[in-house]
Amino acid sequence: MAASGKQSVSDTESKASILRNDNTPSTARSRPQSLFFVPLNAAFYLLLISHLLAALYAPIPDCDEVFNYWEPAHYLSHGYGLQTWEYSPDFALRSWFYVGLHALVGKFGFLLRGSKYFEFYSIRAMLGLISAGSETRLYSSISRTLNPRIGVLYLLITAFTAGMFQASVAFLPSSFAMYASTLGLAAFMDWQRGPKTATGIMWFGIGAIVGWPFAGLLALPFLLEEILISFVTTDAIETLRRFLDGAVRSLVVLAVQFAVDAFFYHRPIVASVRLVLYNVFSGTDRGPDIFGTEPWTFYIKNLLLNFNVWTLLALAAGPLVFLQYCFRLRATTRQTLLRTCTFIAPFYIWLLVFSLQSHKEERFMYPAYPFLALNASIAFHMILSYVGSSNRQEFIGRVPVGIKVAVSSIFTLAALNIGLLRIYGNVTAYRAPLEVYGALQSIRDPSASVCMGKEWYRFPSSYFLPYGMRAKFVKSEFSGLLPGEFAEAKIGFGLFPGTWLIPAGMNDRNEEDLGKYTDVRYCDYMVDLVPSGNRTFELEPDYSADSETWTPIACSDFLDVAKTSLLPRTLWTPQNDLVPETLQRKWVSYCLLRRRRLDDPI
Repeated sequence: MAASGKQSVSDTESKASILRNDNTPSTARSRPQSLFFVPLNAAFYLLLISHLLAALYAPIPDCDEVFNYWEPAHYLSHGYGLQTWEYSPDFALRSWFYVGLHALVGKFGFLLRGSKYFEFYSIRAMLGLISAGSETRLYSSISRTLNPRIGVLYLLITAFTAGMFQASVAFLPSSFAMYASTLGLAAFMDWQRGPKTATGIMWFGIGAIVGWPFAGLLALPFLLEEILISFVTTDAIETLRRFLDGAVRSLVVLAVQFAVDAFFYHRPIVASVRLVLYNVFSGTDRGPDIFGTEPWTFYIKNLLLNFNVWTLLALAAGPLVFLQYCFRLRATTRQTLLRTCTFIAPFYIWLLVFSLQSHKEERFMYPAYPFLALNASIAFHMILSYVGSSNRQEFIGRVPVGIKVAVSSIFTLAALNIGLLRIYGNVTAYRAPLEVYGALQSIRDPSASVCMGKEWYRFPSSYFLPYGMRAKFVKSEFSGLLPGEFAEAKIGFGLFPGTWLIPAGMNDRNEEDLGKYTDVRYCDYMVDLVPSGNRTFELEPDYSADSETWTPIACSDFLDVAKTSLLPRTLWTPQNDLVPETLQRKWVSYCLLRRRRLDDPI
């Protein structure tokens, strides 16, 4: 039996070698020997440091992250929180399994320190750890399978770009799908000791089931490649077996999710299927488009902001592979044209499909970030291979080596520094809500309410409110549907009644429900942004100017987007007299206000 097993592995490797460029035995490729190879532990620590810094300092740019994930997790851990219509049993678009995994991690953090504030950051730190682990696994596969220099470039892009800084610690299904897709890509890429099709299908399946169902689209090129190889090698039975193996593993995860969601919703549902049906087949008065639409250029602009020149290189990967195949005698990676095209195809497919959708959001690109980094790394590696040519018959071969090294180094350092300036610029510009709400940790006022008007969408979650404090909304110019509150009934309703009791005032058409608002007279605290240029509206006054009613407790600088020009909005710029006025950032105050008491000094 043992001999038969060894023979099966050998046969698989020999069939896989048909699509390789070289004849080197797979065992010789197990450890990359190159000047460019960074040890795996060093790569992991670099990524972990980057992501832990993100966990500590990255702002939360998307209110969906707070209301659809942080708040339900807070409810599971502490029995109260804000509830969106997606969690109403009438609609049930979100899975409690995904939220519950994070709430479980947070509970351990809470037990360590007894602080919801610490619990929030422990969940973020765990997300950063998972992201770093998955990226290190892919870095290892890239270095072994393609080229160690491609691996190092991937490592730099992942560690030093604003897009990965934000996505790595976001409590979002699209970030979870990004982790799983990273592991799926690593599995499909690594053919050492035979194809790992079942493992790849499992990871993409977990990303689509537990995370975001649309992320399964990223697996399509790899599945097509496997089918094509099965025809070339006449090995269709073995390929089918691997497909079924991966599918069964994914179905086991789906069964667990189904059981967990049935427990919470008190009825059988498959949240991922319901989410797809709502987004694709809702009709004209429902569906994602009612929440806003963007032009087809939205994602290109967004990726340029978050990945700068690496986006251009990622887009150039396909044309460069074609040019190399047509005009260069020697390939720059260890893989054939088919395999290389398989690796770079998912990014193009994802970008095309989502650019064609009317409703666009930055987080929708998260699952494709690893593929963008891979494409950019492959493209830059091909350019460096051409630039490094010593063929004197070509012009590039006659350029002095020192000039080549200098230009390549300047380009790389410039790209990395632009990424760092973007990261630091975002943190310093938009971190004020985390700082201001963090000031509540020193306040003991358990029956108090913290109100938000126009700043409702920057609320960082109930994890920032001390025990007993509740978040409330006051009417602003916004006229859509705000979250309600999970039911807190305790006697006679069993565990977690808020997950299955139907809340009032919910709808899937973004229609305003006036029952979600509190009269400002009942607010003990108010969080507000001082309006730029004292621009106010009837429902959005400058609360900080009403000194007879409110007194400031904590204020932080927040970027005044209206008065700051494009470059300092995009990248961090220093605040000193040497910088022209037009390149300096302008600020407004983001404040936590307390209702004045009789004993407050005037």
